[in-house]
Amino acid sequence: MKTLVLLALVGLGAQLVDGSLGMAYGVTSTTLLLAIGTSPAAASATVHLAEIGTTLASGLSHWKFGNVDWKVVAKIGLPGAIGAFAGATFLASLSTAVAAPVMSLILLTLGVYILVRFTLRGIDRRHLGKPMRKRFLGPLGLVAGFVDATGGGGWGPVGTPAILASGRMEPRKVIGSIDTSEFLVALAASLGFLFALGSQGVNFTWVAGLLIGGLIAAPIAAWLVRHIPPRLLGSLVGGIIVLTNTRTLLRSDWIDAADGTRYLVYGAIYLIWAAAVVWSFIEYRKDRDLESAEAVSALAERNAVAERNVGTEQEAAPVAESVPAGRPSAPRD
Repeated sequence: MKTLVLLALVGLGAQLVDGSLGMAYGVTSTTLLLAIGTSPAAASATVHLAEIGTTLASGLSHWKFGNVDWKVVAKIGLPGAIGAFAGATFLASLSTAVAAPVMSLILLTLGVYILVRFTLRGIDRRHLGKPMRKRFLGPLGLVAGFVDATGGGGWGPVGTPAILASGRMEPRKVIGSIDTSEFLVALAASLGFLFALGSQGVNFTWVAGLLIGGLIAAPIAAWLVRHIPPRLLGSLVGGIIVLTNTRTLLRSDWIDAADGTRYLVYGAIYLIWAAAVVWSFIEYRKDRDLESAEAVSALAERNAVAERNVGTEQEAAPVAESVPAGRPSAPRD
């Protein structure tokens, strides 16, 4: 029972992050399952089975709040499903001894990417509103789907920043569209794992725990996406993923680092993580103040234009009144 409650809380927290940031449900949940000794293929299968329900609920919630571009969902979701099925089949064919550090390495890479991406970069708005091209979304979906299945997460970390970087969609619509299309990816990955593994190693009680937490969080996250600062949340989540998977790799047979080395690495990660969170908060405040100043400036400019227009109309009125309405006709002979 204690494990079920813990998994439900993890599912809730992961879905809150995923639904408001557009990534990290799979990465966060898989990292926890690996930490408690689940095999890589079983961990990814468990998470993707839970995601069938959570992504459906998340997609419906985002659709209700107007956060979904259905053209983007179709263009990226179908290639993503193909990539996810292939990735699930590939991961299931690897031995646990090889797959565990490989998955941790993928998750670590994604964690570093999330941390760096949201700490150092804002959102480029120069191309906002331009259509997303199929030749961009198709290959992106294939790669993101494959990484998602083999790494136990990666659809959001690969897809969301790539589309955000294009600057062609509002952040809330990027997140809503990625979360909605992830339903197809989770379904395809689950089918791939079930065909390759059957139900071997998949604990359906754990699936239920993750699913319950995710279902509770989905509508809350869809509402929060309009209010929460993605930059700060990305730094927080990225640091957690980096720290946890670094710990797994340092303890693996690949590295098997001494205690002193591990503690030095952990200390360095904590310092970098803390600095990243502080920097993200400072930059978030700067961006918010700049947006507020620009909004005030735009409002003042509109008011000045309106006042000039009113003044022009008032000056024109007396001139119009001074002009005679008509001249009296001359007397007839």
